[in-house]
Amino acid sequence: MVRSAVQRLLLGDAGSYGTGAIPKSAIVDVVPSRGLAELADIIRIRYTAGGTSTISLKSYGQGRERFQGATIDFLWLDEEPDENIFVEALTRTNATLGPSIMTFTPIKGMSSVVKRYLLEPSPDRAVITMTLADAEFYSAATKAAISDQYPEHERDARIFGIPAMGEGRVFPVDLEKIVVDPFAIPSHWAQIGGVDFGWDHPSAWCHLAWDRDRDIVYLIRTLRLRRLTPHEHVEKIREAGLNNLCWAWPADGKRQTLEGAGLPLMKQYENCGLDMLFEHATWDDGTSTSVEAGVAQMLDRMKGGRWKVFRGQNAAWLEEARLYHRKDGLLVKEGDDAISASRYALMMLRHARASTWRSDFHGDIKYPKRGIV
Repeated sequence: MVRSAVQRLLLGDAGSYGTGAIPKSAIVDVVPSRGLAELADIIRIRYTAGGTSTISLKSYGQGRERFQGATIDFLWLDEEPDENIFVEALTRTNATLGPSIMTFTPIKGMSSVVKRYLLEPSPDRAVITMTLADAEFYSAATKAAISDQYPEHERDARIFGIPAMGEGRVFPVDLEKIVVDPFAIPSHWAQIGGVDFGWDHPSAWCHLAWDRDRDIVYLIRTLRLRRLTPHEHVEKIREAGLNNLCWAWPADGKRQTLEGAGLPLMKQYENCGLDMLFEHATWDDGTSTSVEAGVAQMLDRMKGGRWKVFRGQNAAWLEEARLYHRKDGLLVKEGDDAISASRYALMMLRHARASTWRSDFHGDIKYPKRGIV
């Protein structure tokens, strides 16, 4: 695998060294590995500023011990390693503080290595995802054919770079089929917002529009914001044009925070100008504790074509929906901020309101911001 992937990309095919990423004029020496034909062990490269750079190729199959001892300036891990090799290889850059990159398709699912990058945000790490849509040299028909060749439980990993969840996925549907191109929302459709409060984990804000005639709910826009005060949040909401919505919020919005001088969270946002609903999100029967009920309703709507997502404005929600999974039959409550915000809005859909109301006798009447629900 090292020979057919990394080595070929760097040097070119065996017997044609210099046809890969490294030009032939820069190759000083290639030291072959013992025991496997045409596999390079050491590659020495002429450095443009003088001297020689050394590339050492190693295989995960050689075990953790092969990665011990060395001090390196740059680390490239191709394909996902086991955690013990990942940590050992990363340690080799401690002395130089050099960068590391890892290129792979997350077919192993939500492993400890993948979790570190996707669910444990850090200014020292970044994730760049290339999807099939980025391969512009493929026609639409070819992209569709490539997508269809994969089994459904692997499709998100292969096509979107989203960790494969197998049978543990909460939403085992082709999410691309619920994505629609944006359109102007009819004025008689009811609209509502949902918020999941956060600080270290992101705060998420979702805007829903409800076509009551066909009972289809559209997710219009998702905002996911980290480490912002209520005033800063509201400013972002205004910039997004969402400040005229009424907002559904969770029960923890009643808690008090130090920076709010003892005021409940929802009250702080209300004082900043947002129209917070009079009570925390509940179902029609007054209950609010069943996350499973909300998840089941969302899934039922997805399968029945009654939950749609606007393209281009909801990348954060779609990312979470693809990652949302179960372990030992239980929901894993990590990285579900946008999902939760949309679920709260769905729970309070009965309080959604139209921006205008059509009457054969009175024409268009605009509701005041805090008026009719």
